[in-house]
Amino acid sequence: MSRAESSWERLVNAALRRDRTGGVAGGNQSSIVGYVPSSLSNNRDIDAILRAADEIQDEDPNIARILCEHGYSLAQNLDPNSEGRGVLQFKTGLMSVIKQKLAKREVGTIDRSQDILRLQEFYRLYREKNNVDTLKEEEKQLRESGAFTDELERKTVKRKRVFATLKVLGSVLEQLAKEIPEELKHVIDSDAAMSEDTIAYNIIPLDAPVTTNATTTFPEVQAAVAALKYFPGLPKLPPDFPIPATRTADMLDFLHYIFGFQKDSVSNQREHIVLLLANEQSRLNIPEETEPKLDDAAVRKVFLKSLENYIKWCDYLCIQPAWSNLEAINGDKKLLFLSLYFLIWGEAANIRFLPECLCYIFHHMVREMDEILRQQVARPAESCMPVDSRGSDDGVSFLDHVIAPLYGVVSAEAFNNDNGRAPHSAWRNYDDFNEYFWSLHSFELGWPWRTSSSFFQKPIPRKKLKTGRAKHRGKTSFVEHRTFLHLYHSFHRLWIFLAMMFQALAIIAFNKDDLTSRKTLLQILSLGPTFVVMKFSESVLEVIMMYGAYSTTRRLAVSRIFLRFIWFGLASVFISFLYVKSLKAPNSDSPIVQLYLIVIAIYGGVQFFFSILMRIPTCHNIANKCDRWPVIRFFKWMRQERHYVGRGMYERTSDFIKYLLFWLVVLSAKFSFAYFLQIKPLVGPTRMIVKQNNIPYSWHDFVSRKNYNALTVASLWAPVVAIYLLDIHIFYTIFSAFLGFLLGARDRLGEIRSLEAIHKLFEEFPGAFMRALHVPLTNRTSDTSHQTVDKKNKVDAAHFAPFWNQIIKSLREEDYITDFEMELLLMPKNSGRLELVQWPLFLLSSKILLAKEIAAESNSQEEILERIERDDYMKYAVEEVYHTLKLVLTETLEAEGRLWVERIYEDIQTSLKERNIHHDFQLNKLSLVITRVTALLGILKENETPEHAKGAIKALQDLYDVMRLDILTFNMRGHYETWNLLTQAWNEGRLFTKLKWPKDPELKALVKRLYSLFTIKDSAAHVPRNLEARRRLQFFTNSLFMDVPPPKSVRKMLSFSVFTPYYSEVVLYSMAELTKRNEDGISILFYLQKIYPDEWKNFLARIGRDENALEGDLDNERDILELRFWASYRGQTLARTVRGMMYYRKALMLQSYLERKAGNDATDAEGFELSPEARAQADLKFTYVVTCQIYGRQKEDQKPEAVDIALLMQRNEALRIAYIDVVDSPKEGKSHTEYYSKLVKADISGKDKEIYSIKLPGDPKLGEGKPENQNHAIVFTRGNAIQTIDMNQDNYFEEALKMRNLLEEFDRDHGIRPPTILGVREHVFTGSVSSLASFMSNQETSFVTLGQRVLAKPLKIRMHYGHPDVFDRVFHITRGGISKASRVINISEDIFAGFNTTLRQGNVTHHEYIQVGKGRDVGLNQIALFEGKVAGGNGEQVLSRDVYRLGQLLDFFRMMSFFFTTVGFYLCTMLTVLTVYIFLYGRAYLALSGVGATIRERAILLDDTALSAALNAQFLFQIGVFTAVPMVLGFILEQGFLQAIVSFITMQFQLCTVFFTFSLGTRTHYFGRTILHGGARYQATGRGFVVKHIKFSENYRLYSRSHFVKAMEVILLLVVYLAYGNDEAGAVSYILLTVSSWFLAVSWLFAPYLFNPAGFEWQKVVEDFKEWTNWLFYRGGIGVKGAESWEAWWEEELSHIRTLSGRIMETILSLRFFIFQYGIVYKLKLQGSDTSFAVYGWSWVAFAMIIVLFKVFTFSQKISVNFQLLLRFIQGLSLLMALAGIIVAVVLTPLSVTDIFACVLAFIPTGWGILSIACAWKPVLKRMGMWKSIRSLARLYDALMGMLIFLPVALCSWFPFVSTFQTRMMFNQAFSRGLEISLILAGDNPNSGL
Repeated sequence: MSRAESSWERLVNAALRRDRTGGVAGGNQSSIVGYVPSSLSNNRDIDAILRAADEIQDEDPNIARILCEHGYSLAQNLDPNSEGRGVLQFKTGLMSVIKQKLAKREVGTIDRSQDILRLQEFYRLYREKNNVDTLKEEEKQLRESGAFTDELERKTVKRKRVFATLKVLGSVLEQLAKEIPEELKHVIDSDAAMSEDTIAYNIIPLDAPVTTNATTTFPEVQAAVAALKYFPGLPKLPPDFPIPATRTADMLDFLHYIFGFQKDSVSNQREHIVLLLANEQSRLNIPEETEPKLDDAAVRKVFLKSLENYIKWCDYLCIQPAWSNLEAINGDKKLLFLSLYFLIWGEAANIRFLPECLCYIFHHMVREMDEILRQQVARPAESCMPVDSRGSDDGVSFLDHVIAPLYGVVSAEAFNNDNGRAPHSAWRNYDDFNEYFWSLHSFELGWPWRTSSSFFQKPIPRKKLKTGRAKHRGKTSFVEHRTFLHLYHSFHRLWIFLAMMFQALAIIAFNKDDLTSRKTLLQILSLGPTFVVMKFSESVLEVIMMYGAYSTTRRLAVSRIFLRFIWFGLASVFISFLYVKSLKAPNSDSPIVQLYLIVIAIYGGVQFFFSILMRIPTCHNIANKCDRWPVIRFFKWMRQERHYVGRGMYERTSDFIKYLLFWLVVLSAKFSFAYFLQIKPLVGPTRMIVKQNNIPYSWHDFVSRKNYNALTVASLWAPVVAIYLLDIHIFYTIFSAFLGFLLGARDRLGEIRSLEAIHKLFEEFPGAFMRALHVPLTNRTSDTSHQTVDKKNKVDAAHFAPFWNQIIKSLREEDYITDFEMELLLMPKNSGRLELVQWPLFLLSSKILLAKEIAAESNSQEEILERIERDDYMKYAVEEVYHTLKLVLTETLEAEGRLWVERIYEDIQTSLKERNIHHDFQLNKLSLVITRVTALLGILKENETPEHAKGAIKALQDLYDVMRLDILTFNMRGHYETWNLLTQAWNEGRLFTKLKWPKDPELKALVKRLYSLFTIKDSAAHVPRNLEARRRLQFFTNSLFMDVPPPKSVRKMLSFSVFTPYYSEVVLYSMAELTKRNEDGISILFYLQKIYPDEWKNFLARIGRDENALEGDLDNERDILELRFWASYRGQTLARTVRGMMYYRKALMLQSYLERKAGNDATDAEGFELSPEARAQADLKFTYVVTCQIYGRQKEDQKPEAVDIALLMQRNEALRIAYIDVVDSPKEGKSHTEYYSKLVKADISGKDKEIYSIKLPGDPKLGEGKPENQNHAIVFTRGNAIQTIDMNQDNYFEEALKMRNLLEEFDRDHGIRPPTILGVREHVFTGSVSSLASFMSNQETSFVTLGQRVLAKPLKIRMHYGHPDVFDRVFHITRGGISKASRVINISEDIFAGFNTTLRQGNVTHHEYIQVGKGRDVGLNQIALFEGKVAGGNGEQVLSRDVYRLGQLLDFFRMMSFFFTTVGFYLCTMLTVLTVYIFLYGRAYLALSGVGATIRERAILLDDTALSAALNAQFLFQIGVFTAVPMVLGFILEQGFLQAIVSFITMQFQLCTVFFTFSLGTRTHYFGRTILHGGARYQATGRGFVVKHIKFSENYRLYSRSHFVKAMEVILLLVVYLAYGNDEAGAVSYILLTVSSWFLAVSWLFAPYLFNPAGFEWQKVVEDFKEWTNWLFYRGGIGVKGAESWEAWWEEELSHIRTLSGRIMETILSLRFFIFQYGIVYKLKLQGSDTSFAVYGWSWVAFAMIIVLFKVFTFSQKISVNFQLLLRFIQGLSLLMALAGIIVAVVLTPLSVTDIFACVLAFIPTGWGILSIACAWKPVLKRMGMWKSIRSLARLYDALMGMLIFLPVALCSWFPFVSTFQTRMMFNQAFSRGLEISLILAGDNPNSGL
């Protein structure tokens, strides 16, 4: 062997050893190979063989060697040339292992001919060693005994492991040996039959019935399986078609054969259909039969639900469905159709995004199947042409012939989007393909596919085009052009309404003194032309926006567009003409006026009639009935296009009235504000300005002077108009916040908001729990008599206790509470002999000792009872101690001792009855009794020993003495008739000598509880102390009193899946990650220990360590693994999400287990997790699939994420992992890539075991990635519902208990349609990390609770926002899935599920009695990236067809709700910022033009200042309202008034307004830029713990263009206004006018540094400056990233400007920067009173000279290397000449020093304007050779801007108190919890203080 080969082998062996040891990742046993390459993985035998070799290598290395050699030969046969990825490494490693085993053999040569004999002999020995013949019987006996212990688990695992190994050994023997002895062959076959449950299955072992899996014993499952069996009408299958021996053929086998579906896909859908049918059957209350039969009602419901979309599609296209009469179809036929549909859906891959395409395929395949059904023997369908007529295992005929052609053209179009850079109009997305099937034209595609059709025409790849343009098949019915005009196009009704209202209000304001005159009437009638002209503009936009789709859109739709264009064009011309003529008419009785009025009346009447007919819910039935009249049908069609989606989007009348009233209130407030505070005050000033003819302008005016001072009027009205457009959102925010508050209060949210409330109301919890979360009990009476109520309370408490206790235990397992707190919080079972309710100790602790004090202090029995009864729990404690002590003593004592106890209790009762307790007993000596009883109980709670027995007797004797001598009075002692007997027994030494030690578990528990009641002296008022534990208990107990649907039993509940997409985020923190320190010396583990000190101590206690132990003290693998999980459960990791979601299964197991038990046992939850029936029932109802897109690649690359995911599967047996496996295999001498969608679970050896492998037509990632990751795996989900969970979410056991209640909401009345998405409340668990995290948390919480509460009801417009909503699964999978996937346009993929649901007549609700945890970004940069992504996503939504159709087809008021809660929110945010610009540019115009000074002099605008101040106050109000009102009301509702005020004030001190103002800029920038240029993309924000200092350059790169540039522009405007427009108004006026603008600018400039940890630490600032200058002046080059070089970053920042329209828009927007120069040059003293245009021209000469000087001083050193001296001379001379020129000008001309500064102020924005335009036209500048100069100028501007920002930061850093204040401000939340953030920031470095 060569040296290279030897080195390679050593390297491979090292890698394999590293994989085998694996650290403590999962505790896996060592393995021969860690991973079989994907190209070999189709042969599953290799993996099984190597696992078996791994299993037996310690027993017999020689046999392991034989197995490895066989595995190697299989690999060699599959890929002889090792062409597949990783195959060579795998083979080399395996060969190395074989050689190692050969090297360790005994001396002598190997006779390989003996290998078969060795195998046979080992097979026999292995069977004998493991007692194979008795293994299964022992397990069966254990299972039947009902003893759910670890022994049963151990036996089951061992049996599975042994039989799996035997199966492999037998298989290898059969492959190697030509003949096997008959006896051994029989044994192998018998063992193979016994190993049936080693065959991989998901939930129900349908292909291999398993006796140990209880799912197969459920009658509903048996009925569903039986219903799918082959029925008599089906043609026979060929005899050679393979059917597993363990089951009979069914209808899915028939479909498998005739259409060539994949075997695993058929198996997957078989289980899917069985579960759907079984779960529907279980809800029908059908009595159990000996032979379960599927009910027709269950079949019908599943059939109609699944094929509802197909039926609607046929109805829309007016075609006959595949059946002639639905009622005539029998159940078998329905199941056959259902099975075919799901088999098509299950294998459709990306075509699942085209639901109507699936309808088309199903329609034709059913017809094809009908032809086959008429025959006696089944034959393959012609459309699929199976290659293997027997329907072989790997047949992919359906995939190849039906799906692949569609996928091919879809993927070609997706590839042509140029990675998201191509315009949307240049390629067809998923919606375009799907909408093709909304017309009968789609039937031109024929069946089988007519692939020559233009539909299947693939576009020419853009990279091969020289011109960048090519003919392509057009879009379908809609084109997503990139323009702001979409906002008008989609929501034209809103803009028409606002424009007309503004016009009407303005007319009224200008004519308020003469409203009834003819002139006023005619002005009001001008609304008619306004309306038709705006409608015409909308029709023009329709014509323009459809450009690119005319060739493929239905002719009828195109005709409608042009008809509307012609109609509104003619109408606008005609009505405008009549109106103009009416204005010229002499009087109102003129015929032309009368004609105009008639036309307007008719037009308005028709519009109103059709609006009522088509938009008002109650009129829909009338409208539908009117469809038989062609005229009505024509007008309806003209008014509203009839798409397949968007029909019938109306609500019932009561709901309509509710949201109508809401909007009437909002609009009334908005228009009142607009009229009285905006429009009316401007009427007088406007009239005066218009009348002024001789206003002197200080510049050369060529627009305003001769046009009624138009620009002056515009500067006055522009901010008013902008605010008029946006303030409707302010009023919506205010009123929705108040309404949300009232609705929350009505729903009883926030009633329990403290531990005190929990204590006070705890006795009501059991009853509330039984009403809300427990299945109704037959023996639970509603009788209200005292005795019955007590019994009912006892029953309620007994049923409540196991659930409450499991909640408390889960809190302990999660380390939120201590062991002692858990003991206090646990509730007794309440199922014993005591008749009273036993409450948890935390309610009763110290109550006995307090009662003792009360008894000693009181003077009468009445006083004692009255004082004790004031505290219910003291009363309960006294009663319980009284009765329990009697029970314990009577059970413990015998003979005379028991007699003594009974007589004392009788006399106590008599004394109480006679009210003589104070006279008969010495109550002041009760402490003596308590001391003796405590001593006795302390002994009895221990195990019985002779010493303990003696101690107990002594304690009893002491108690006897105390009672006889101290407690009983003389009179009382005289009453004892038995004293003689007792005295005699005492004297004889017989008293208390016989004790019956309490061994019964119930009695033992009572003794321990009594002891605790006597010994716990401290109050438990603050238990639990952990804030998170408190919050969870408060929310859970509060939810018990809310309106919760009554639950059904677990068996009858709706089934559901949870679905989590995962890519490459953190699964589980490794020890290296936890202990790695950042540059500040902080590790994640150190951070967590300081943030969660109590939880860290609880964790150490749980693993049995001292609370002062360090992580280094954890020396065993189990503890280290637990530490990794502890840390991961406090981050945003997949491990946390999986743990939370698996609580659903645990909750269902507990509920199912208790429901199955009867009598008193129904309250005993012991061993519920081991019950096979409970586990099976939970598995039937709950599935959890994590779709780890690149898990296959991670395994192949041996990434730690793959190991951690495998570990999660080991710890959670019901967890399923779906992933896309990429297989590179050689084909015809070339590498061929295939894609498989796979589902795996953990096997008995802890490794993943493949369940299903479904081949895909190609790479599924054609769009945004995440939706396709969900789509490929959704076929593996099960159930009626599916909950979408992100991998940064969490769940809690107590919330999981409420899931079945939530699912019942699907059957509740929520409007005219049943719910299709159930909204769920979220709790943001990252809010306590820092002030920024709390801002984000509070903002998020107010939206996901208060905001969505109102959206769902009464507004009926809630969507899906990517939160943990629960989808009606069947509804959505038959309508395109749970998200949309087209590239860029669907970047916010989740919300499109809500759009799709609403458009397809779904219904979205919101429920707040259940919540799910969610992590949020916690650093400013993370938050900014996230908000930028969301804002960009909203920008793309503006362009989308979904938003267009919702805007067009919703009724007016729902449309407004939709607009202002989606894209309208971002538009109003942008308008808020634009209002500042409009106002300041208006002020700058008045200042620079000189008009402002003239107006002030003439006192025209007396109240102008007040108005402007109002406008600015409005802006501040805007910022505050967006965040404050909903937040404050949310605080008040859920925290209480005082706490809410404290929280709000605290936030203000933490500068929350700065943060929210900064966020305003983020949203504005990304929303606007996305609509203008595109470029929205998914931003991976990272979900780590942010306490790291962010470098100055990183902040600068991120915020330079989004915030800093815009802030500088605002400051320039403010300086101009200060310099030229505020001469006489004074400082106060200036401050009032500009304070909010200054606040905005300062927030945008310095927020990144205010919220940057250690942002004002001097050493950090110095380092940042060095790093920033290095970055700024680093030249860059090929491969250099933007983080390394300014040049590279600058090029990246310009990359979004790609289109001609984008360049033109950028140019137009940049022209505003030239206003500064134009205005300022006329203000210079140098020009005097000259206002000629020449002055402006000379300013450009001066600017050109400056540019020349700049060019001289920035001349490239590389070019001038040969004449450096000359260059320096020229530069020096130029500088001297420039200085001399300035000095001469100042001395000899009117030019002043202030003029020089004014020139700087003028030329800076001019330079930036030129630079911005140059950047927009970068290709042109490059061709002209000017790009380097532009780049130098840009670098100068960035350097100057950076310095202006840096200097204040550096100045503040000089003062140490600033850094202290900043730390306090950022981490105040942590300080309030007693944390030391300063320690965290310093790290645990002992030298940090040096």
